[in-house]
Amino acid sequence: MGRKISVQSAKAKGRSLQQWVCKQISAVTGLPWGPDECIASREASQNGTDVRLVGPAKELFPFSVECKWQETWSIPAWIKQAKTNQMPDTDWLLVVKRSRMNPIVVLDAQRFFELVENARF
Repeated sequence: MGRKISVQSAKAKGRSLQQWVCKQISAVTGLPWGPDECIASREASQNGTDVRLVGPAKELFPFSVECKWQETWSIPAWIKQAKTNQMPDTDWLLVVKRSRMNPIVVLDAQRFFELVENARF
């Protein structure tokens, strides 16, 4: 049976994934990230998406991002949460991770293929 981690450790894992996502969005948009920037990690227990995007960040990266770092996955429930927190004029995007595993992105398949169709490879 797996060892339980503390609530504080679980929140730290979630926060580190949110910050990783912020860095990735910053890298692809060229915009800075941080508490007072247009890309920021949402503080714990605040309503809304896990990654806050405003102004040019939302225009360049039009996704409402939810992050989950957990060992047991509840993808349907997390998708429901992502859709509930979805901002206007954005697509929902779920970033999920387990320990010793790279993060995975989940989004609506139809939207994925629309994005690929419009991409310039």
